[in-house]
Amino acid sequence: MAKKRARQTVVLGMLGTTLDTGQGPNRWMKWRPTVALCQQEDLVVHRLELLHPPAATQIAATVVADIRQVSPETTVRTTLLDIRNPWDLEETYGALLDYVRGYSFNPEEEDYLVHITTGTHIAQISMFLLVESRLIPGRLVQLSPDPRDKAGAGTNTLIDLDLSRYDTLAARFQREQREGLSYLKAGIDTRNAAFNHLIERIEQVASHSRAPLLITGPTGAGKSQLARRVYTLKKSRGTVSGPFVDLNCATLRGDGAMSALFGHVKGSFTGALQDRPGLLRQANGGVLFLDEIGELGADEQAMLLRALEDKRFLPVGSDKEVESDFQLIAGTNRDLQTEVERGRFREDLLARINLWTFRLPALRERPEDIPPNLLYELDRASEAMGARITLNKEAQERFLRFATSPDARWSGNFRDLNAAVLRMATLAPGGRITREVVDEELERLRAQWRTGSTRPGPVSSMSGEDRVAEVLGEALAAELDRFDRVQLADVLGVCQGSRSLSEAGRVLFAQSRARKSSVNDADRLKKYLARFGLTWADVS
Repeated sequence: MAKKRARQTVVLGMLGTTLDTGQGPNRWMKWRPTVALCQQEDLVVHRLELLHPPAATQIAATVVADIRQVSPETTVRTTLLDIRNPWDLEETYGALLDYVRGYSFNPEEEDYLVHITTGTHIAQISMFLLVESRLIPGRLVQLSPDPRDKAGAGTNTLIDLDLSRYDTLAARFQREQREGLSYLKAGIDTRNAAFNHLIERIEQVASHSRAPLLITGPTGAGKSQLARRVYTLKKSRGTVSGPFVDLNCATLRGDGAMSALFGHVKGSFTGALQDRPGLLRQANGGVLFLDEIGELGADEQAMLLRALEDKRFLPVGSDKEVESDFQLIAGTNRDLQTEVERGRFREDLLARINLWTFRLPALRERPEDIPPNLLYELDRASEAMGARITLNKEAQERFLRFATSPDARWSGNFRDLNAAVLRMATLAPGGRITREVVDEELERLRAQWRTGSTRPGPVSSMSGEDRVAEVLGEALAAELDRFDRVQLADVLGVCQGSRSLSEAGRVLFAQSRARKSSVNDADRLKKYLARFGLTWADVS
C-alpha cells in the first residue's frame, strides 16, 4: 500500500513592496518579512503562494531567489494580481476573492496559513475577511522583527480566529452558513427539526472535509439532487475544482462495469476500439457520485476500495496504474450492513465510505414539510410549462389534508409528489388548479398505491392469517381471537414494509401521536409486539 504523504504547510501571502525590498549584499542586513517567514525554526513552510502586483515583479524574483537559498525545502509559486491601486478596497478584495475562488484547496492533506505582515492595510483586511468567512480554510500568521537582531528571522504568531468573539464577523459567517443550508434545501423552508439538523451537519461536513459521504434513504427521497447540490456548494467555496460525475450503479452490467468505472485501453477486449478514461479519472479533482452503490459487483467493489485508499488503479487491460484524486459521494436505498452480513458487500469498503453517513427520511416521515414542498413543486411546474400555476385555497387545503394523512403513502416519495403536481398543473384550466382537479388526482394516487405500494396497508383476512401463522406458527396463531389476529396481521404488514421500528410506529400511531405532547412510537410498538412474544427482528 502506498505510504500516505505527511501534511504540508502552505502559506498564502502578499509581497511587501516596501518591507520586502532590498538589493545587493546589504539586503541581508534588513528584516524582510516574507524571507523571514521561511527562516522560522518552529514553522516549516512547504509551499509559499506569493502574490504581487504588476510593478513588483523584480522584487518578487529577488525574494524567491533568497528563499531558495535560506529554505531549500520551500517551494515558492508567484502569482501576479492585477491590482493597480492597492489602497482601493473594492479592487483589492475583488482580486483576492477571484484568486481564492480559483484556488484548489485540499484541507485533508494541507494546513493553510495566511501571512498578514506584508501588503497594504487594505490587503491585510481583505485577507482577514477571506479567512474569517472560511473562503480560505486556514489561520493567520504574523511576523515581528527581533529588536536585538535586525537582520534575524524575528518571531511568528499564529492566529486562529475565534469568531464567537466578534459579533459582527460571526453574524456574517452565520449568514453565509444559512445561505449554504438554504441552497442544500433548494430554498425550501423545511420545518422538520430532524431534517433541518441533518442538513446542518451535511453543510458542515461538505465545507470542511473531502472524506467520502454515504447518503442513504428510500428511492425518490432526493439523494441524487442532494449530492449535486453538495458538489456545487463545495465548488463555490473552493474545496473542489474538478467536475461532478455521477452514475447509477444499477445500470452497470457485465464486463462493461469495470470499463465504465475504471476505463480501458485500446484492444483490451472485443469492441475496445480506443482508450476510455473511465468515470473515476473524469472525476479527478472533483466529486464522483455513485448512486445505488450496493449494486456494484465484487470485483468493482475491490477496485473502488483501492482507488479510494491509494488514489490509483489499473484500467482494464493496462499494466500501468493511473491516478485520480476525487471525493466520493455514495447513495443507496439498501441497508449495507445487512448486505455485508449476507456476503453481498465488502465490509472493508463499507468501513471506508461510512465515515459520514446521512439518511434522508421518506416524505411520509416529514408531513410538516409537505406544504412548502408543494409550493416548490408548483414553482417547478410553472417553470416547466412556461405559465404561472396556482392552487385556489379550497383545492390546496383539500390536497394537503390528504397528503399529510396516514392514507397518503408516498411510496415514491418526492417523485410521487412531483408527478402529482405536474398532472394537476397540466389539467388546470387557465393555470389555476381547482378542487375538481385535486379530487381527480387524489383518486389516481389512491389507485396507484393500492396496486403498486411498497408499504403494505391493511391486509386481507387470508393474507393476514398467512402472515400471522408464518410469524407465530400455526399452533399459537390458532389460539388468537379473530379480533387480535386481524389487528396483529395489519401491524405485521406495516412492520414488514417499514425500515425501522420508529418508522412503523409513526405509521401505526399517526392519529394518537398528534394529540400527545411527547411520543415514543417505537416503545409503544415494541410493547405491543412483546404481548405476542415478538421482537422487531422477528417481524421486519
